[in-house]
Amino acid sequence: MDMSSSDKKLLANSIYDMFSFAYDSYLKYGFPYDELNPIDCVGRGYDHENPDNINVNDALGDYLLTLIDSLDTLAIMGKTEDFRNAVSLVIKHLSFNQKTRVQVFEATIRVLGGLLSAHIIITDPTESFGHLRPPGYDDELLNHAHNLANRMLNALYDTPTGIPYPRFHLDSGLKDNTTTENCLAGAGSLLLEFGSLSALLNDSSYASIARRIVLNLWKKRSSVSGLFGSTIDVDSGEWINRMSGLGAGQDSFFEYLHKAYILFGDNQLGQMFNEALSSIQHHLRTGRPQCLSGSGSPPIYWNVDMSSGNKVNHWIDTLQSAWSGVLVLHGDLNEAICHHAVHYFIWKIYGLPPERYNIMTEKPELYFYPLRPEFAESTYLLYRATKHPFYLHVGKDIMDGINKYTKAECGFATIHNVIDKSKEDRMESFFLSETLKYLYLLFDESNPVNVNEYDYVFSTQAHLFPIKRIQNLVKNLHMNPFSFLNNSQAEAKEMKGIEKEMASGSLGRYIQKIPIPKKQMRQVKCPNIKLTTSQYPMNDDLWKATGIYVNAKFASLPQYKL
Repeated sequence: MDMSSSDKKLLANSIYDMFSFAYDSYLKYGFPYDELNPIDCVGRGYDHENPDNINVNDALGDYLLTLIDSLDTLAIMGKTEDFRNAVSLVIKHLSFNQKTRVQVFEATIRVLGGLLSAHIIITDPTESFGHLRPPGYDDELLNHAHNLANRMLNALYDTPTGIPYPRFHLDSGLKDNTTTENCLAGAGSLLLEFGSLSALLNDSSYASIARRIVLNLWKKRSSVSGLFGSTIDVDSGEWINRMSGLGAGQDSFFEYLHKAYILFGDNQLGQMFNEALSSIQHHLRTGRPQCLSGSGSPPIYWNVDMSSGNKVNHWIDTLQSAWSGVLVLHGDLNEAICHHAVHYFIWKIYGLPPERYNIMTEKPELYFYPLRPEFAESTYLLYRATKHPFYLHVGKDIMDGINKYTKAECGFATIHNVIDKSKEDRMESFFLSETLKYLYLLFDESNPVNVNEYDYVFSTQAHLFPIKRIQNLVKNLHMNPFSFLNNSQAEAKEMKGIEKEMASGSLGRYIQKIPIPKKQMRQVKCPNIKLTTSQYPMNDDLWKATGIYVNAKFASLPQYKL
Protein backbone atom coordinates (compact mmCIF):
# COMPACT_ATOMS: atom_id res chain seq x y z
CA MET A 1 0.00 0.00 0.00
CA ASP A 2 2.99 2.32 0.43
CA MET A 3 3.48 5.00 -2.22
CA SER A 4 6.95 6.08 -3.28
CA SER A 5 8.11 9.69 -3.33
CA SER A 6 8.42 9.53 -7.10
CA ASP A 7 4.84 8.28 -7.44
CA LYS A 8 3.57 11.10 -5.22
CA LYS A 9 5.48 13.61 -7.30
CA LEU A 10 3.98 12.22 -10.50
CA LEU A 11 0.49 12.51 -9.03
CA ALA A 12 1.15 16.07 -7.85
CA ASN A 13 2.29 16.91 -11.38
CA SER A 14 -0.88 15.36 -12.77
CA ILE A 15 -3.03 17.54 -10.52
CA TYR A 16 -0.92 20.55 -11.52
CA ASP A 17 -1.62 19.77 -15.18
CA MET A 18 -5.35 19.38 -14.50
CA PHE A 19 -5.44 22.78 -12.83
CA SER A 20 -3.38 24.41 -15.59
CA PHE A 21 -5.69 23.01 -18.27
CA ALA A 22 -8.83 24.27 -16.50
CA TYR A 23 -7.41 27.64 -15.43
CA ASP A 24 -5.77 28.42 -18.78
CA SER A 25 -9.03 27.53 -20.51
CA TYR A 26 -10.90 29.90 -18.22
CA LEU A 27 -8.53 32.74 -19.09
CA LYS A 28 -8.77 31.95 -22.81
CA TYR A 29 -12.50 31.35 -23.12
CA GLY A 30 -14.18 32.47 -19.90
CA PHE A 31 -12.52 35.64 -18.60
CA PRO A 32 -13.81 38.21 -17.64
CA TYR A 33 -16.98 36.22 -16.95
CA ASP A 34 -17.41 34.55 -13.58
CA GLU A 35 -17.18 30.97 -14.84
CA LEU A 36 -16.25 28.89 -17.85
CA ASN A 37 -18.67 26.52 -19.55
CA PRO A 38 -16.16 23.71 -20.18
CA ILE A 39 -18.11 21.89 -22.91
CA ASP A 40 -19.04 24.83 -25.16
CA CYS A 41 -15.89 26.80 -24.22
CA VAL A 42 -17.69 30.06 -23.46
CA GLY A 43 -17.91 32.26 -20.39
CA ARG A 44 -20.84 32.20 -17.99
CA GLY A 45 -21.94 35.34 -16.17
CA TYR A 46 -24.87 36.45 -14.07
CA ASP A 47 -28.23 35.45 -15.54
CA HIS A 48 -29.71 38.93 -15.97
CA GLU A 49 -32.67 37.62 -17.98
CA ASN A 50 -33.70 35.36 -15.09
CA PRO A 51 -32.76 37.10 -11.84
CA ASP A 52 -34.54 34.42 -9.81
CA ASN A 53 -32.23 31.72 -11.21
CA ILE A 54 -30.56 31.36 -7.83
CA ASN A 55 -28.71 28.19 -8.85
CA VAL A 56 -26.50 30.51 -10.91
CA ASN A 57 -27.06 33.96 -9.48
CA ASP A 58 -26.40 33.24 -5.81
CA ALA A 59 -22.73 32.64 -6.64
CA LEU A 60 -22.18 34.69 -9.79
CA GLY A 61 -22.10 38.46 -9.59
CA ASP A 62 -20.13 39.62 -12.66
CA TYR A 63 -17.10 40.02 -10.39
CA LEU A 64 -14.36 37.77 -11.83
CA LEU A 65 -15.39 34.90 -9.58
CA THR A 66 -13.20 32.08 -10.90
CA LEU A 67 -10.16 34.35 -11.19
CA ILE A 68 -10.41 35.58 -7.60
CA ASP A 69 -11.27 32.17 -6.19
CA SER A 70 -8.15 30.71 -7.88
CA LEU A 71 -5.60 33.22 -6.60
CA ASP A 72 -4.13 31.33 -3.66
CA THR A 73 -4.25 28.03 -5.58
CA LEU A 74 -1.92 29.65 -8.11
CA ALA A 75 0.35 30.64 -5.23
CA ILE A 76 0.30 27.22 -3.58
CA MET A 77 1.12 25.50 -6.88
CA GLY A 78 4.10 27.82 -7.38
CA LYS A 79 2.72 29.46 -10.53
CA THR A 80 4.45 32.77 -9.83
CA GLU A 81 3.90 34.56 -13.13
CA ASP A 82 0.33 33.33 -13.43
CA PHE A 83 -0.36 34.56 -9.89
CA ARG A 84 1.08 38.00 -10.54
CA ASN A 85 -0.79 38.26 -13.82
CA ALA A 86 -4.03 37.25 -12.08
CA VAL A 87 -3.53 39.93 -9.41
CA SER A 88 -2.94 42.46 -12.19
CA LEU A 89 -6.16 41.38 -13.93
CA VAL A 90 -8.13 41.74 -10.70
CA ILE A 91 -6.72 45.20 -10.07
CA LYS A 92 -7.47 46.30 -13.64
CA HIS A 93 -10.90 44.75 -14.21
CA LEU A 94 -12.69 44.16 -10.90
CA SER A 95 -15.67 46.38 -10.18
CA PHE A 96 -18.49 45.83 -7.73
CA ASN A 97 -20.72 48.38 -9.45
CA GLN A 98 -22.75 45.58 -10.99
CA LYS A 99 -26.53 45.29 -11.29
CA THR A 100 -26.56 41.90 -9.61
CA ARG A 101 -28.17 40.42 -6.52
CA VAL A 102 -25.82 37.95 -4.86
CA GLN A 103 -25.75 35.76 -1.79
CA VAL A 104 -23.90 37.05 1.27
CA PHE A 105 -22.48 33.61 2.00
CA GLU A 106 -21.10 32.93 -1.48
CA ALA A 107 -19.72 36.44 -1.89
CA THR A 108 -18.01 36.12 1.48
CA ILE A 109 -16.38 32.72 1.17
CA ARG A 110 -15.45 32.94 -2.53
CA VAL A 111 -14.71 36.59 -3.31
CA LEU A 112 -13.99 38.26 0.03
CA GLY A 113 -12.01 35.21 1.16
CA GLY A 114 -10.11 34.97 -2.11
CA LEU A 115 -9.10 38.63 -2.04
CA LEU A 116 -8.08 38.55 1.62
CA SER A 117 -6.09 35.34 1.41
CA ALA A 118 -4.10 36.48 -1.61
CA HIS A 119 -3.39 39.83 0.05
CA ILE A 120 -2.32 38.27 3.35
CA ILE A 121 0.12 35.75 1.94
CA ILE A 122 2.00 38.27 -0.24
CA THR A 123 2.25 41.18 2.21
CA ASP A 124 4.44 39.48 4.81
CA PRO A 125 7.96 38.88 3.44
CA THR A 126 8.58 36.31 6.18
CA GLU A 127 5.71 34.15 4.91
CA SER A 128 6.34 31.30 2.47
CA PHE A 129 4.58 33.15 -0.34
CA GLY A 130 5.87 36.66 0.33
CA HIS A 131 8.09 36.53 -2.75
CA LEU A 132 4.99 36.43 -4.95
CA ARG A 133 4.14 40.07 -4.26
CA PRO A 134 3.84 41.86 -7.60
CA PRO A 135 6.09 44.91 -8.04
CA GLY A 136 4.22 48.06 -7.09
CA TYR A 137 1.44 46.24 -5.26
CA ASP A 138 -0.33 48.79 -3.04
CA ASP A 139 -2.95 46.83 -1.07
CA GLU A 140 -5.41 46.84 -3.96
CA LEU A 141 -6.79 43.40 -3.08
CA LEU A 142 -7.41 44.48 0.51
CA ASN A 143 -9.11 47.65 -0.69
CA HIS A 144 -11.41 45.62 -2.93
CA ALA A 145 -12.20 43.31 -0.01
CA HIS A 146 -13.01 46.32 2.19
CA ASN A 147 -15.28 47.71 -0.52
CA LEU A 148 -17.14 44.41 -0.91
CA ALA A 149 -17.61 43.95 2.83
CA ASN A 150 -19.09 47.43 3.16
CA ARG A 151 -21.65 46.60 0.50
CA MET A 152 -22.85 43.63 2.58
CA LEU A 153 -23.28 45.49 5.86
CA ASN A 154 -26.90 46.47 5.47
CA ALA A 155 -27.91 42.83 4.93
CA LEU A 156 -25.83 41.76 7.94
CA TYR A 157 -26.65 44.32 10.58
CA ASP A 158 -29.95 46.03 9.79
CA THR A 159 -32.25 43.08 10.58
CA PRO A 160 -34.90 42.56 13.28
CA THR A 161 -33.08 39.60 14.85
CA GLY A 162 -29.42 40.36 14.15
CA ILE A 163 -29.40 37.37 11.80
CA PRO A 164 -28.48 38.43 8.25
CA TYR A 165 -30.64 38.42 5.16
CA PRO A 166 -29.35 35.93 2.60
CA ARG A 167 -28.83 38.33 -0.32
CA PHE A 168 -27.86 41.89 -1.16
CA HIS A 169 -27.67 44.12 -4.23
CA LEU A 170 -24.04 44.42 -5.21
CA ASP A 171 -24.09 47.86 -6.81
CA SER A 172 -26.08 49.71 -4.13
CA GLY A 173 -25.38 47.67 -1.01
CA LEU A 174 -29.11 47.44 -0.39
CA LYS A 175 -30.20 44.37 1.50
CA ASP A 176 -32.60 42.10 -0.34
CA ASN A 177 -35.26 41.32 2.24
CA THR A 178 -37.71 39.90 -0.28
CA THR A 179 -36.70 36.50 1.08
CA THR A 180 -36.42 36.25 4.84
CA GLU A 181 -35.32 32.60 4.99
CA ASN A 182 -31.62 32.01 5.55
CA CYS A 183 -29.61 28.84 6.13
CA LEU A 184 -27.69 28.20 9.33
CA ALA A 185 -24.47 27.96 7.34
CA GLY A 186 -25.30 30.93 5.13
CA ALA A 187 -25.94 33.17 8.12
CA GLY A 188 -23.26 31.88 10.46
CA SER A 189 -20.18 31.22 8.31
CA LEU A 190 -18.68 34.69 8.04
CA LEU A 191 -16.26 34.72 10.97
CA LEU A 192 -12.97 33.87 9.30
CA GLU A 193 -13.31 36.40 6.49
CA PHE A 194 -14.83 39.28 8.45
CA GLY A 195 -12.57 38.64 11.43
CA SER A 196 -9.48 38.68 9.23
CA LEU A 197 -10.68 41.87 7.53
CA SER A 198 -10.99 43.52 10.94
CA ALA A 199 -7.49 42.39 11.82
CA LEU A 200 -6.00 43.78 8.61
CA LEU A 201 -7.88 47.10 8.83
CA ASN A 202 -7.48 47.46 12.61
CA ASP A 203 -11.25 47.98 12.75
CA SER A 204 -13.16 45.63 15.02
CA SER A 205 -16.57 46.44 13.50
CA TYR A 206 -16.56 43.67 10.90
CA ALA A 207 -15.48 40.97 13.33
CA SER A 208 -17.99 42.21 15.89
CA ILE A 209 -20.88 41.88 13.45
CA ALA A 210 -19.90 38.37 12.33
CA ARG A 211 -19.40 37.22 15.90
CA ARG A 212 -22.67 38.76 17.06
CA ILE A 213 -24.49 36.86 14.28
CA VAL A 214 -23.10 33.60 15.64
CA LEU A 215 -24.22 34.49 19.17
CA ASN A 216 -27.71 35.34 17.91
CA LEU A 217 -27.94 31.99 16.15
CA TRP A 218 -26.58 30.23 19.22
CA LYS A 219 -29.48 31.54 21.27
CA LYS A 220 -31.89 29.95 18.79
CA ARG A 221 -30.72 26.37 19.32
CA SER A 222 -33.16 23.95 20.92
CA SER A 223 -33.32 24.20 24.70
CA VAL A 224 -34.10 20.47 24.75
CA SER A 225 -31.46 18.98 22.45
CA GLY A 226 -28.97 21.79 21.86
CA LEU A 227 -29.44 21.30 18.11
CA PHE A 228 -30.03 23.86 15.36
CA GLY A 229 -32.49 23.81 12.49
CA SER A 230 -31.60 24.14 8.84
CA THR A 231 -33.28 27.43 7.86
CA ILE A 232 -34.53 30.32 9.95
CA ASP A 233 -36.79 33.33 9.36
CA VAL A 234 -34.60 36.42 9.67
CA ASP A 235 -37.50 38.67 10.65
CA SER A 236 -39.13 36.49 13.32
CA GLY A 237 -36.21 34.37 14.48
CA GLU A 238 -38.35 31.22 14.13
CA TRP A 239 -36.98 28.10 12.52
CA ILE A 240 -38.62 27.32 9.17
CA ASN A 241 -36.93 24.00 8.47
CA ARG A 242 -36.33 22.17 11.74
CA MET A 243 -34.13 19.46 10.27
CA SER A 244 -30.77 19.25 12.04
CA GLY A 245 -27.83 17.71 10.20
CA LEU A 246 -24.26 18.15 8.99
CA GLY A 247 -24.85 18.62 5.28
CA ALA A 248 -26.00 21.36 2.93
CA GLY A 249 -27.11 24.55 4.63
CA GLN A 250 -25.59 23.65 8.01
CA ASP A 251 -22.09 22.20 7.60
CA SER A 252 -19.83 25.25 7.67
CA PHE A 253 -21.49 26.79 10.74
CA PHE A 254 -19.90 24.12 12.93
CA GLU A 255 -16.69 24.20 10.91
CA TYR A 256 -16.35 27.95 11.53
CA LEU A 257 -17.00 27.71 15.26
CA HIS A 258 -13.94 25.49 15.48
CA LYS A 259 -11.76 27.26 12.92
CA ALA A 260 -12.52 30.69 14.39
CA TYR A 261 -11.35 29.37 17.75
CA ILE A 262 -8.10 28.27 16.08
CA LEU A 263 -7.52 31.41 14.02
CA PHE A 264 -8.50 34.04 16.58
CA GLY A 265 -7.90 32.19 19.85
CA ASP A 266 -11.51 32.78 20.92
CA ASN A 267 -12.16 30.38 23.80
CA GLN A 268 -15.89 31.07 23.86
CA LEU A 269 -16.23 29.89 20.27
CA GLY A 270 -14.20 26.81 21.15
CA GLN A 271 -16.53 26.05 24.02
CA MET A 272 -19.54 26.56 21.76
CA PHE A 273 -18.11 24.05 19.29
CA ASN A 274 -17.61 21.54 22.09
CA GLU A 275 -21.22 21.94 23.21
CA ALA A 276 -22.50 21.64 19.64
CA LEU A 277 -20.36 18.54 19.11
CA SER A 278 -21.79 16.93 22.23
CA SER A 279 -25.35 17.48 20.97
CA ILE A 280 -24.44 16.18 17.52
CA GLN A 281 -22.85 13.02 18.89
CA HIS A 282 -25.81 12.37 21.19
CA HIS A 283 -28.68 13.01 18.77
CA LEU A 284 -27.37 12.57 15.19
CA ARG A 285 -24.91 9.70 15.52
CA THR A 286 -25.79 6.01 15.49
CA GLY A 287 -23.47 3.01 15.31
CA ARG A 288 -20.91 1.35 17.53
CA PRO A 289 -19.69 3.62 20.35
CA GLN A 290 -16.01 2.97 19.69
CA CYS A 291 -15.62 3.52 16.01
CA LEU A 292 -12.61 1.30 15.32
CA SER A 293 -13.41 -1.50 17.73
CA GLY A 294 -16.30 -3.61 18.93
CA SER A 295 -19.29 -4.95 17.07
CA GLY A 296 -22.15 -3.20 15.36
CA SER A 297 -22.60 -0.80 12.51
CA PRO A 298 -20.26 2.02 11.49
CA PRO A 299 -21.18 5.52 12.65
CA ILE A 300 -23.79 7.34 10.59
CA TYR A 301 -24.78 10.97 11.22
CA TRP A 302 -28.47 11.28 10.40
CA ASN A 303 -30.75 14.21 9.75
CA VAL A 304 -33.04 14.58 12.76
CA ASP A 305 -35.72 16.87 14.15
CA MET A 306 -33.95 19.59 16.11
CA SER A 307 -36.18 19.18 19.18
CA SER A 308 -36.98 15.49 19.42
CA GLY A 309 -33.85 14.08 17.82
CA ASN A 310 -35.98 11.67 15.75
CA LYS A 311 -34.69 10.77 12.29
CA VAL A 312 -36.53 12.65 9.57
CA ASN A 313 -35.10 10.91 6.48
CA HIS A 314 -32.47 8.36 5.47
CA TRP A 315 -30.12 10.28 3.22
CA ILE A 316 -26.73 11.86 3.66
CA ASP A 317 -25.26 14.34 1.21
CA THR A 318 -21.76 14.78 -0.13
CA LEU A 319 -21.22 18.03 1.78
CA GLN A 320 -21.41 16.02 5.00
CA SER A 321 -18.09 14.41 4.08
CA ALA A 322 -16.40 17.63 5.25
CA TRP A 323 -17.29 16.60 8.82
CA SER A 324 -14.41 14.10 8.76
CA GLY A 325 -12.02 17.01 8.31
CA VAL A 326 -13.56 18.94 11.19
CA LEU A 327 -13.11 15.86 13.39
CA VAL A 328 -9.45 15.68 12.36
CA LEU A 329 -8.90 19.28 13.41
CA HIS A 330 -10.62 18.50 16.68
CA GLY A 331 -8.23 15.59 17.23
CA ASP A 332 -10.87 12.82 17.06
CA LEU A 333 -9.06 10.77 14.44
CA ASN A 334 -10.77 7.43 15.00
CA GLU A 335 -14.19 8.96 14.42
CA ALA A 336 -12.87 10.87 11.41
CA ILE A 337 -11.48 7.66 9.90
CA CYS A 338 -14.79 5.82 10.19
CA HIS A 339 -16.91 8.73 8.97
CA HIS A 340 -14.62 9.19 5.97
CA ALA A 341 -14.86 5.47 5.19
CA VAL A 342 -18.65 5.61 4.83
CA HIS A 343 -18.36 8.39 2.25
CA TYR A 344 -15.55 6.56 0.46
CA PHE A 345 -17.82 3.54 0.20
CA ILE A 346 -20.42 5.67 -1.59
CA TRP A 347 -17.73 7.14 -3.85
CA LYS A 348 -16.52 3.68 -4.85
CA ILE A 349 -20.00 2.55 -5.91
CA TYR A 350 -20.24 5.16 -8.67
CA GLY A 351 -16.68 6.40 -9.18
CA LEU A 352 -17.99 9.83 -8.15
CA PRO A 353 -20.36 10.71 -5.29
CA PRO A 354 -24.01 11.61 -5.87
CA GLU A 355 -25.13 14.81 -4.22
CA ARG A 356 -27.47 12.85 -1.94
CA TYR A 357 -27.45 9.12 -1.13
CA ASN A 358 -30.21 7.20 0.65
CA ILE A 359 -28.68 4.72 3.06
CA MET A 360 -31.90 2.74 3.42
CA THR A 361 -32.54 2.16 -0.29
CA GLU A 362 -28.82 2.23 -1.15
CA LYS A 363 -29.57 4.52 -4.09
CA PRO A 364 -28.99 8.19 -4.89
CA GLU A 365 -31.75 10.71 -4.26
CA LEU A 366 -29.94 13.53 -6.06
CA TYR A 367 -27.76 12.22 -8.86
CA PHE A 368 -25.48 15.13 -9.79
CA TYR A 369 -21.84 15.77 -8.85
CA PRO A 370 -20.71 19.38 -9.36
CA LEU A 371 -16.97 18.69 -8.74
CA ARG A 372 -17.35 19.24 -5.01
CA PRO A 373 -14.23 19.34 -2.80
CA GLU A 374 -15.40 18.14 0.62
CA PHE A 375 -14.30 14.51 0.32
CA ALA A 376 -10.91 15.53 -1.10
CA GLU A 377 -10.51 17.99 1.78
CA SER A 378 -11.13 15.33 4.43
CA THR A 379 -8.86 12.88 2.62
CA TYR A 380 -6.04 15.44 2.67
CA LEU A 381 -6.51 16.28 6.35
CA LEU A 382 -6.64 12.61 7.35
CA TYR A 383 -3.42 11.95 5.48
CA ARG A 384 -1.67 14.87 7.17
CA ALA A 385 -2.84 13.65 10.57
CA THR A 386 -2.04 9.95 10.11
CA LYS A 387 0.48 9.77 7.24
CA HIS A 388 -1.22 6.50 6.35
CA PRO A 389 -0.70 5.78 2.62
CA PHE A 390 -4.27 4.56 2.30
CA TYR A 391 -5.36 8.17 1.92
CA LEU A 392 -2.91 8.72 -0.92
CA HIS A 393 -4.63 5.90 -2.79
CA VAL A 394 -8.03 7.41 -2.00
CA GLY A 395 -6.77 10.69 -3.45
CA LYS A 396 -5.63 8.90 -6.59
CA ASP A 397 -9.12 7.37 -6.86
CA ILE A 398 -10.63 10.86 -6.66
CA MET A 399 -8.25 12.19 -9.31
CA ASP A 400 -8.85 9.23 -11.63
CA GLY A 401 -12.63 9.54 -11.32
CA ILE A 402 -12.56 13.25 -12.12
CA ASN A 403 -10.27 12.72 -15.11
CA LYS A 404 -12.22 9.75 -16.44
CA TYR A 405 -15.74 11.10 -16.13
CA THR A 406 -15.69 14.91 -16.00
CA LYS A 407 -12.98 16.07 -18.40
CA ALA A 408 -14.40 18.17 -21.22
CA GLU A 409 -13.19 20.18 -24.19
CA CYS A 410 -12.04 23.17 -22.14
CA GLY A 411 -12.04 22.04 -18.53
CA PHE A 412 -13.96 19.73 -16.22
CA ALA A 413 -17.74 19.53 -16.23
CA THR A 414 -20.41 18.91 -13.64
CA ILE A 415 -21.78 15.38 -13.75
CA HIS A 416 -25.54 15.45 -14.23
CA ASN A 417 -26.05 11.81 -13.29
CA VAL A 418 -23.42 9.68 -11.55
CA ILE A 419 -24.99 6.49 -12.95
CA ASP A 420 -24.82 7.25 -16.68
CA LYS A 421 -22.09 9.93 -16.23
CA SER A 422 -23.94 12.48 -18.39
CA LYS A 423 -22.55 15.99 -18.08
CA GLU A 424 -23.75 19.54 -17.48
CA ASP A 425 -21.89 22.47 -19.02
CA ARG A 426 -20.63 24.09 -15.82
CA MET A 427 -17.34 24.25 -13.91
CA GLU A 428 -17.85 25.98 -10.58
CA SER A 429 -15.06 28.09 -9.13
CA PHE A 430 -14.63 25.83 -6.11
CA PHE A 431 -13.17 23.14 -8.36
CA LEU A 432 -10.08 25.33 -8.83
CA SER A 433 -10.20 26.92 -5.40
CA GLU A 434 -10.70 23.74 -3.37
CA THR A 435 -10.89 20.37 -5.09
CA LEU A 436 -7.65 20.58 -7.04
CA LYS A 437 -5.89 22.51 -4.27
CA TYR A 438 -6.50 19.78 -1.69
CA LEU A 439 -5.55 17.02 -4.12
CA TYR A 440 -2.33 18.81 -5.04
CA LEU A 441 -1.39 19.32 -1.40
CA LEU A 442 -2.15 15.67 -0.67
CA PHE A 443 0.71 14.61 -2.94
CA ASP A 444 3.11 17.58 -2.68
CA GLU A 445 4.89 16.74 0.57
CA SER A 446 7.40 19.59 0.29
CA ASN A 447 4.82 22.31 -0.27
CA PRO A 448 5.25 25.20 2.21
CA VAL A 449 1.69 24.66 3.41
CA ASN A 450 2.58 21.11 4.44
CA VAL A 451 6.02 21.94 5.81
CA ASN A 452 4.41 24.64 7.98
CA GLU A 453 1.08 22.89 8.48
CA TYR A 454 0.52 24.28 11.98
CA ASP A 455 0.75 27.84 10.65
CA TYR A 456 -2.41 27.99 8.55
CA VAL A 457 -6.17 27.59 8.67
CA PHE A 458 -8.17 26.91 5.52
CA SER A 459 -11.50 28.66 5.15
CA THR A 460 -14.53 26.70 4.03
CA GLN A 461 -13.58 27.74 0.48
CA ALA A 462 -9.98 26.52 1.07
CA HIS A 463 -8.55 30.01 1.25
CA LEU A 464 -5.39 30.24 3.30
CA PHE A 465 -5.18 32.29 6.52
CA PRO A 466 -1.89 32.46 8.51
CA ILE A 467 -2.66 31.90 12.19
CA LYS A 468 0.20 33.77 13.86
CA ARG A 469 -0.14 36.91 11.77
CA ILE A 470 -3.89 37.15 12.22
CA GLN A 471 -3.69 36.50 15.96
CA ASN A 472 -0.99 39.15 16.39
CA LEU A 473 -3.14 41.68 14.54
CA VAL A 474 -6.27 40.72 16.47
CA LYS A 475 -4.52 41.26 19.80
CA ASN A 476 -4.07 44.93 18.93
CA LEU A 477 -7.71 45.54 17.98
CA HIS A 478 -9.53 48.20 19.96
CA MET A 479 -12.46 46.49 21.71
CA ASN A 480 -11.18 43.10 20.56
CA PRO A 481 -14.41 41.18 19.85
CA PHE A 482 -12.69 37.83 20.33
CA SER A 483 -11.73 38.33 23.97
CA PHE A 484 -15.05 37.99 25.79
CA LEU A 485 -16.01 35.17 28.12
CA ASN A 486 -19.22 33.17 27.92
CA ASN A 487 -21.43 35.08 30.34
CA SER A 488 -24.31 37.50 30.05
CA GLN A 489 -22.39 40.49 31.42
CA ALA A 490 -19.67 40.06 28.82
CA GLU A 491 -22.24 39.69 26.04
CA ALA A 492 -24.08 42.82 27.17
CA LYS A 493 -20.83 44.74 27.30
CA GLU A 494 -19.91 43.50 23.84
CA MET A 495 -23.29 44.51 22.40
CA LYS A 496 -23.06 48.01 23.84
CA GLY A 497 -19.60 48.36 22.36
CA ILE A 498 -20.77 47.24 18.95
CA GLU A 499 -23.73 49.62 19.02
CA LYS A 500 -21.46 52.48 20.01
CA GLU A 501 -19.06 51.76 17.18
CA MET A 502 -21.88 51.31 14.71
CA ALA A 503 -23.44 54.62 15.66
CA SER A 504 -20.28 56.71 15.68
CA GLY A 505 -17.92 55.09 13.19
CA SER A 506 -17.78 55.03 9.42
CA LEU A 507 -19.58 51.70 9.49
CA GLY A 508 -22.63 53.22 11.12
CA ARG A 509 -22.66 56.16 8.75
CA TYR A 510 -22.54 53.82 5.79
CA ILE A 511 -25.48 51.75 7.00
CA GLN A 512 -27.62 54.78 7.84
CA LYS A 513 -27.36 55.99 4.23
CA ILE A 514 -28.82 52.82 2.74
CA PRO A 515 -32.58 52.90 1.98
CA ILE A 516 -34.86 49.90 2.43
CA PRO A 517 -35.99 48.25 -0.85
CA LYS A 518 -39.60 47.40 -1.56
CA LYS A 519 -40.64 43.89 -0.58
CA GLN A 520 -41.25 41.23 -3.22
CA MET A 521 -41.58 37.46 -2.96
CA ARG A 522 -38.75 35.31 -4.29
CA GLN A 523 -37.79 31.70 -3.88
CA VAL A 524 -34.97 30.60 -1.58
CA LYS A 525 -31.98 28.39 -2.33
CA CYS A 526 -31.74 26.65 1.05
CA PRO A 527 -33.03 23.07 1.16
CA ASN A 528 -36.68 22.70 2.14
CA ILE A 529 -37.07 19.16 3.46
CA LYS A 530 -40.44 17.76 4.47
CA LEU A 531 -40.04 16.10 7.86
CA THR A 532 -40.95 12.45 8.14
CA THR A 533 -40.15 9.99 10.90
CA SER A 534 -39.10 6.39 10.50
CA GLN A 535 -36.53 3.92 11.73
CA TYR A 536 -33.85 2.13 9.77
CA PRO A 537 -32.14 -1.00 11.16
CA MET A 538 -28.46 -0.36 10.53
CA ASN A 539 -26.66 -2.89 8.38
CA ASP A 540 -22.97 -3.67 8.77
CA ASP A 541 -22.74 -4.19 5.01
CA LEU A 542 -22.11 -0.45 4.79
CA TRP A 543 -18.79 -1.05 6.45
CA LYS A 544 -17.06 -2.11 3.23
CA ALA A 545 -14.97 0.93 2.54
CA THR A 546 -12.03 0.15 4.78
CA GLY A 547 -11.08 -1.61 7.95
CA ILE A 548 -7.92 0.32 8.65
CA TYR A 549 -6.66 0.79 12.15
CA VAL A 550 -4.42 3.81 12.35
CA ASN A 551 -2.26 4.87 15.25
CA ALA A 552 -2.17 8.61 14.66
CA LYS A 553 1.20 10.32 14.79
CA PHE A 554 -0.34 13.48 16.14
CA ALA A 555 -3.56 15.36 16.67
CA SER A 556 -3.30 18.32 14.38
CA LEU A 557 -4.19 20.91 17.00
CA PRO A 558 -3.57 21.42 20.71
CA GLN A 559 -6.33 20.74 23.20
CA TYR A 560 -8.66 23.53 24.23
CA LYS A 561 -7.63 25.72 27.12
CA LEU A 562 -10.97 26.75 28.56
